[in-house]
Amino acid sequence: MKIALGTVQFGLAYGVANKAGRVPQSSVANIINVARAAQIEVLDTAAAYGASEKVLGINGVEGFNVVSKLPPRPENIRDLKLWVVNSIERSLINLKCESLYGVLMHRPLDLLAHDGDRIWEALLERKKAGLVRKVGVSVYGPDDLDRLKDFDFDMVQAPMNIIDRRIESSGWLERLNRKGVEVHVRSAFLQGLLLMPKNRRPEYFKSWSGLLSEYDAWIRGEGLSPLEACLGFLNGISGVDNVVVGVDSPGQLEEIVSASTGVEISVPASIQSNDPELINPSLWQL
Repeated sequence: MKIALGTVQFGLAYGVANKAGRVPQSSVANIINVARAAQIEVLDTAAAYGASEKVLGINGVEGFNVVSKLPPRPENIRDLKLWVVNSIERSLINLKCESLYGVLMHRPLDLLAHDGDRIWEALLERKKAGLVRKVGVSVYGPDDLDRLKDFDFDMVQAPMNIIDRRIESSGWLERLNRKGVEVHVRSAFLQGLLLMPKNRRPEYFKSWSGLLSEYDAWIRGEGLSPLEACLGFLNGISGVDNVVVGVDSPGQLEEIVSASTGVEISVPASIQSNDPELINPSLWQL
């Protein structure tokens, strides 16, 4: 399994388990050094991640494949092609690089809105011009892919973890693999929820205490740490090209890299959920 470094924490305070806020500049430099030493190839960022792109540009992205995302489509925008061109140019300037490995739609259903085909045409033109190698979407789940099935994406990023297995159970992971689409998985730890001890989980998650207790008991029974369990589960999933992880410190990244080389782990089918209020962090009421 390949680890990709997610960088949202470099620009924003992010994650249910994050108590430290945005990662300070000094730590970012050390995290990047750990990533280089670990031969991590992909950095994942986005225009919507606050100062993340600029922070990466300051630290240097040479030797990495950088994947960024277009910001949400502005309302009442007149020239969508120019908006795409300017958005990608702004990312390149912020990152201080000449081209991007990937550009994804942060809100993929913008492609289905009025004149959304103009966005797609502009992305393909940027690819043809050599400014972008791969274009695609960052989705919330397989429902998005159902609606976007007529597009030929080069890359798809989707959530997947022990609790949220929809991208595989829906058949979409296999379909993407057959089409040669590069698949990046995010939310491996469900924004940190799956790494938190029971007594630190916010009250909001009480509704799913039965499921989470079963998860806790299974980990104890297997003699695993939560980190080993989450990454071991993804190790057992074929067809995932990169697992995007965000960290708050160099030590966290070192732990993740170490745990990612572990054995493949089979998780009971009962430890999963399709409840959007649990598996979609944007819906959490914290």
